[in-house]
Amino acid sequence: MVLGHRKNSLASHSNRSSTEEARDSDVGEDVEIVNAEQGNVLTHIISQLRPGADLSRVTLPTFILEPRSMLERITNFMAHPELMLPIPTIDDPIQRFVAVTKFYLSGWHIKPPGVKKPLNPILGEVFTGYWGYPDGTKGYYISEQTCHHPPKSSYFFMAPEHGIRIDGTLKPRSKFLGNSVGSFMEGIAVMTFLKRNERYLKTPSANRDTRSFITQPNMYARGILFGKMKYELGDHAVVRCPESGLEADIEFKVKGWMGGTYNAIGGFIKDSKTGKNLFELSGLWHEEMYIKDLTTGKKDLLFNASTAKPSIVQARPLNEQSPRESQRLWDTTTKAIKKADQKTATDEKSRIEDEQRKEAAERGEDTTWQPKLFRAAPPGDEENLDWVIDAKVDSNASPDQQVKQILAIAPILPGQQSQSQGQSTSQAQQDRDPREAQQGQFQQQSRDLPPQAQQQAQQMQPQQMQPQQMQPQQGVQRQEQRAEGNELIDFGQHDGASTASGAAVAGQYMSSASSMQGQQGKQMAGMSNRDDLAAHMGNVSITPQQPQMQQQTQQRAGGEAGAGTSSGSGPTGWKPGMPVKRMNSIGNEETFVDAES
Repeated sequence: MVLGHRKNSLASHSNRSSTEEARDSDVGEDVEIVNAEQGNVLTHIISQLRPGADLSRVTLPTFILEPRSMLERITNFMAHPELMLPIPTIDDPIQRFVAVTKFYLSGWHIKPPGVKKPLNPILGEVFTGYWGYPDGTKGYYISEQTCHHPPKSSYFFMAPEHGIRIDGTLKPRSKFLGNSVGSFMEGIAVMTFLKRNERYLKTPSANRDTRSFITQPNMYARGILFGKMKYELGDHAVVRCPESGLEADIEFKVKGWMGGTYNAIGGFIKDSKTGKNLFELSGLWHEEMYIKDLTTGKKDLLFNASTAKPSIVQARPLNEQSPRESQRLWDTTTKAIKKADQKTATDEKSRIEDEQRKEAAERGEDTTWQPKLFRAAPPGDEENLDWVIDAKVDSNASPDQQVKQILAIAPILPGQQSQSQGQSTSQAQQDRDPREAQQGQFQQQSRDLPPQAQQQAQQMQPQQMQPQQMQPQQGVQRQEQRAEGNELIDFGQHDGASTASGAAVAGQYMSSASSMQGQQGKQMAGMSNRDDLAAHMGNVSITPQQPQMQQQTQQRAGGEAGAGTSSGSGPTGWKPGMPVKRMNSIGNEETFVDAES
C-alpha cells in the first residue's frame, strides 16, 4: 500500500522556526561555488590535516555552516506527518513496513541549498519543539547533547494520540578524506508503534509494541580543495523490524568517476526469515523514488520529494527559552550566517565555544557530565541507544496522561514555562519515595549552577543523606537503578529560572550545614538565609520564591532537621518509624514514615 500525500495544511502555525527562510528552496542545487577568499580559508585548515584525520575538534569556517543546530536538524525525519501518522493503523505487517520505509526516505530532501553543515551542539544544549497536526493532535520532540567528545545527540519524539514513539542517539564522526570530508552517521533510531498487538524484546511493555530499527547513510562534502563543492549521501542504511523479520537495505549511491547519477538510491525489502526479496527500491532521494513488487512486477511511485512540502517543527519564542536552548544559544550566530556576516558569526561562535572550554576546565577531568533530560541506557542496551529519556512515559496510559508526562519533562509549548514552574516535579514526586525524590531534585537542580557551585552543592549532599542511610548514587549506576523500576523519573523543568530554583534547593539543606566538616561547612552554616548561601555558591542570581514554595522549603528543611540529625533537633520524641507530616510540592500536607535510623 502506498500512502497518499497530505492535502490538509497544519492546524497550528509557526511561533518561530530557524529554517523557514531556507526551506523555500529546499530541493535546490546541491552545489556550492567557493570564492577565492573562502577557498584560501578552507585550504589553510585542510593543509594542516592528513587523510583520515578526525575533524571533531577542528573549527570550520562559518560560511559552510547551516543556520541551525544538529539537534534541530534531526527533526527532518519527523517532517512528513502525512506519511507517519497513518502507519499504526495499517494491519498488514508487510504494507506497514513499506510505509515505514517510505516515511524514512521522505526526510532526506529537506536541506538548505549548497553544502552546509549544521552547528555542532555544545554539551548540555537542549532543543524542544512540537508539530500541530490537522486532526488537532500534536507531536512532541525533546533533544539534548549528551556527550561532546565524541559527540552524541539524543532525542525523543512522541505523538500520543497516534501511538507513535521514536527514541534515538545520533553519533556523527567527521573525517578528512583528501578532496572530501565525510560525516559518518553512527547511532540508531527506534520507532515504536505502541498500539500494535505484537511482541518484541523482553521488556515490561514490549508485548504491546512493534519496533523498527533505523540507521542512516553517511554524508560527504566533495570538492573542498578543487572543483565545485558538492553534497552527497552515500553507503548503506538499514530499516528492520525484528518482530516481523522484515528488513530494508537501502544503498545511497555516490556518483562514480566515469559515470553514474547524483542522489540515486537502490535496494530491497526482504523477509530476513526466508531470505526472499519482496520489493525493489529505486529512484532519486531528492526527486522521485519508486517501489517494485517483485511478486507481481508492478512498479509504483513511492514518494515524490520534489513536490512534497515538509512540516517544520515549531519552538517556543526566544524570550521563553533558557540560555542553553539551541535557538536562543545560537541566535546571534544564525542571524549573522543568514546575513553572510562571517565576522560576527565567527566571533559569536568562537565566544560560545570558548565558554564551553572554560566550563570543561572548571569541571575538571574527574567530573562526569550528567545530562538534564536523558539518562544512560540500562545494562544490556540491545537497541544501542546509549542514552534514553530520563522519564517514564507509560505506554499503557491514556493519550492525555502521556501528554502530561511528556510536558513534565521539559517546556515544549509556548507559555508552558510560566505555567509549569513550581509544578513540574509534583507528579513525579508523588509517585516516588520522598527521600529519593528530594535527593534526585538536589542532584538535578544543582546541575544548573555554575561549575564551582556544583562542586560545593555536591559536597553538601552526602552529609545530609548519611543520617537517613541513603546509599550513594552517582553517574550511570544511579540512572540504571532508576531504569529498573516503574516509577516516574524526576521530571525537572530547566527553564530560565533554573539557577534560582537550584539555589532554592540548596537552601533546603542549610539546616545540615553545621554537621559538615571543615571550614566550608562552618562558613555555610553561619549564613542567615538561602540568598547568602547562593551568593557564596557562585554568585547565583536569585528570584523571589512563591509563598507556596517558601512554605514548602521551610517544611522540608524542618523535616530534614528532625529526621536527619542525631541531636534530636526535630519533633519532640520522634524516633525512626514514626510518621512525619510534611508539605508536598503542590502545597498539600502528606505523612511520611521514615523507617531508617
